[in-house]
Amino acid sequence: MKSLEIVGFKRANLGKKDAKAVRLDSYVPCVLYGGTEQVHFSVPAILFRELLYTPEVHIVDLNIEGTMYRAIVQDSQFHPVNEMLLHVDFLELQEGKEVKMEVPVKYVGVSPGVLAGGKLVSKLRKIKVKATPENLPDYVEVDISELALGKSIKVDKVEAKGYTILSSPQAPIATVAIPRALKGQLAAEK
Repeated sequence: MKSLEIVGFKRANLGKKDAKAVRLDSYVPCVLYGGTEQVHFSVPAILFRELLYTPEVHIVDLNIEGTMYRAIVQDSQFHPVNEMLLHVDFLELQEGKEVKMEVPVKYVGVSPGVLAGGKLVSKLRKIKVKATPENLPDYVEVDISELALGKSIKVDKVEAKGYTILSSPQAPIATVAIPRALKGQLAAEK
């Protein structure tokens, strides 16, 4: 899995008033938990561009005033109106301890339904998995080479290699939709 380094600074004062002051300086208040103690810190907002505004998942190497931590993003909060990043939660990774994470889906193969004129509709963009930090995948591969017109592929058809899939097994990942023009052609042939 890809890693990304983020440099942070410890916060002395906690609370609503101080968090607002931190945000005005274009920093984002953050918290790291899951280890021996909770660490409250702030990070320049620009450093989250490669981490949050991308479909990929990363392991984050946090450098908080010289102390290094390995973590993943557990949660991020955005302002409901202006979409400004308000807060980020990090979960510290520990050797041998399993973590839950949403991992993007990557399609492999060519669908015969798409070749026949159908449209591939992605229903699930990410699948929730549980694995140890060394087994966390960059993406989950989904084979669509047997997906015909009007058919779907579900989560239970995905092979898990070194991790456990937590998403509902009956949830559809992708469907080949039949366009209206093609429906008319198929109806005319019958």
